[in-house]
Amino acid sequence: MLVVLLAAGGAYYLASRQSAPTATASPSSRRSGRSSAGKKAAGGSNPPITGNGSRGSFAVVAMTPRNGAAGVSGSSALSITFSEPVAKGSSMPTISPSVPGSWQVEGGRKLVFKPSTPFVPMSQVTVSIPAGRSGLVDTSGQELKSRAVDNFTVENGSVLRLQQLLSLLDYSPLSWRPTGQPIAPSDTAAQLQAMYSPPQGTFAWRNTGWPSQLLALWQQGSYNVFTRGLVMEFQADHGLDVTGKVTGALWAAILNALAAGEHNTGGYNYAIGDKVPPQTLTIWHDGQMVFKSPANTGIPQSPTPSGNFNVYARYRHEIMRGKNPDGSSYADPVQYVAYFHDGDAVHYFPRADYGVPQSLGCIELPLAAAAKAWGYLAYGTIVTVLN
Repeated sequence: MLVVLLAAGGAYYLASRQSAPTATASPSSRRSGRSSAGKKAAGGSNPPITGNGSRGSFAVVAMTPRNGAAGVSGSSALSITFSEPVAKGSSMPTISPSVPGSWQVEGGRKLVFKPSTPFVPMSQVTVSIPAGRSGLVDTSGQELKSRAVDNFTVENGSVLRLQQLLSLLDYSPLSWRPTGQPIAPSDTAAQLQAMYSPPQGTFAWRNTGWPSQLLALWQQGSYNVFTRGLVMEFQADHGLDVTGKVTGALWAAILNALAAGEHNTGGYNYAIGDKVPPQTLTIWHDGQMVFKSPANTGIPQSPTPSGNFNVYARYRHEIMRGKNPDGSSYADPVQYVAYFHDGDAVHYFPRADYGVPQSLGCIELPLAAAAKAWGYLAYGTIVTVLN
């Protein structure tokens, strides 16, 4: 979904756009300005300017943020310095994705843009400086000879605000309430500012039936397996790459979902695989135990790793390939597959019995149990492997 705001400086698109290809000004366009002292050289002529250009050329000599910069402040002003004074009424640079604001001439040779709304966190911004007949001109009517492009990446937003927003969108098993007046979902400027400076508030578990293992994973303000799982579930629901990585596209999609009132309706799931015989897989949904089945984990030569992992890939069925401990190859048809660590997955595999180590690292279930478990093992779901 795309939210568009009209403001000074053009339309502001909250959906992420692909940045223009990185480019730099050609050598002929990076020329120094005239000497500020204005002294005469021998013979009555102005001295040649320093640099690699000729006197009087109209070119870009500096840009801030510099091309390729990362971690730029979301409210950072943009500036472009030219070798000659910019004419009034000249064409102005363009910014993509655009933000409200306008270009102002300072000191004759510098253009400055101060955004009235912060940039989306982690967004890749492109400033394009047009040249030629449709480009910038100086006060003597000279056209900018070469188009210049400045690319930079905005700093990341606050992990705390990310947790707050995912709670507001019902992706978290914790609710969040602000201490003061809530920010209106449609107030884009305030929402963007809060991504860098989160408001104060309180988190609380929505349900009380969660196991202690999940409760221990929650860390306010920390980007750990818990918060990464929330991000992955949101990414899956909104057509983003399910990587668990925080990107500009993620922040923009969250902002759009908040404004549109698009909340998660699937609840929250959590799974524990216990390697103590009889081995089991147990799943909770919205604080209630909804599934428990005998399961097989890895043999000593290829054990299932202990720890906390996020489901990162799901398949209704596939051919699982790999190597046996003796070096021979296998290609086994499996069903209801949910990968949680490297090549390890929860899935159906036919066995004579279940509840003892038999796999090569996966968590194997009977067919009917695997079909039921697969419905709960959504992208991002935490799978805790114990003992």
